[in-house]
Amino acid sequence: MHAGTFTGSNAMTVSFVIESLLNGLLIGGVYSLMAIGLTLIFGVMRVVNFAHGSLIMLGMYASYWTVTLFKIDPYLSILVSLGALFLIGASIQKFLINPILNAPEHNQLLLTLGVSLFMENFAVFVWSPDYRMMKTFYGEINFHIGDVSISLVRLLAFVFAMVLAGILYLILTRTDLGRAIRAASEEPIGAVLMGVNIRRIYIVTFGIGAACAGVSGAAITPFIPVYPYVGWLFVITAFVVVVLGGMGNMLGAFIGGLIIGLADSVGAMFLPGAMKSIISFSIFIIILLFKPTGLFGRGNG
Repeated sequence: MHAGTFTGSNAMTVSFVIESLLNGLLIGGVYSLMAIGLTLIFGVMRVVNFAHGSLIMLGMYASYWTVTLFKIDPYLSILVSLGALFLIGASIQKFLINPILNAPEHNQLLLTLGVSLFMENFAVFVWSPDYRMMKTFYGEINFHIGDVSISLVRLLAFVFAMVLAGILYLILTRTDLGRAIRAASEEPIGAVLMGVNIRRIYIVTFGIGAACAGVSGAAITPFIPVYPYVGWLFVITAFVVVVLGGMGNMLGAFIGGLIIGLADSVGAMFLPGAMKSIISFSIFIIILLFKPTGLFGRGNG
C-alpha cells in the first residue's frame, strides 16, 4: 500500500507509526549510552557487571534529589550524576572488583550481583520503596510536525546521550587516556610493558562505565519514575544491546541500542504491555543464530 493513498483515519495511522518510530529512536539513544558503559567495562576488564542497572538507579536518585533540594534544572543535575557515579564506580572497582579480578568469572558475577542487591536495599532503607516523579515546567511540552508529536524531554534525553557518547568516543580515540584504555583492552601485557598503569586504567574505566549509567539514568528521570528497583527495567535491555552489538564493541552497543529502541517501539504498536519486547528479543535471537558474536563481535567474544 502506498502512503500517498492514505486519507482520513489512514493518514492518522501513518502519523502514529512515524511518531512511534521516532520515540523508539529517541529512547534507543539512551539504551545505547547505557550499553556503552556496560560494554566498555567488559571490553577492558572482561567483567560482566550485573550492578549496572543499580548504577542507573543511583544516577536517577542523584538527579532527583539534586533537583528537589537545590531547585536547579534537571539537565544540569546530569553533571552531579556524572561525577557521583564516576566516584562510586571507581570505588567499586578499586575496593571490590580489583581483589578478585583474576578469580573465576562466576566470582565476579556473584560479586556484582551482590553489589546490585546492596545498592537496591540501601535505596529502600534510605529513600523507601515509594515511586517519585520529577516535575518540570517543560515536561508536557511536545513539538508538532504535522500530525507527528515529539516529546521535548525525550528529545533532550536523546541529545544528552548522544553528546556524552560523542565525548567518550573522542576521549577514547584522541587522548592519551583513551589510547591507554584501548591498549589495556586489546593487549594488557603489552600495555604494562609500555608503562601503562593498568590498575589505574581499570579504576578509571569502571568509573567511566558507571558515569555512563548515571548520565543515562539522569537523562530519563524527567519522564520515568524513580524507585529502588527501576534499574531492572534497563539492565536486561542493556545486556541484550551489548550482546547484540558484540561484547566489548562500542559501535555495536551504539547501533544495538537504536535497533532495540526501534524494535520495542514497533512491538508496542501491535502488542500489549510487556509483550512489546517479543519483537526485540526475536531480532536478538535471529541475529545471534547467524552471528553468535553479535553484529560487530570480534570472534573471540
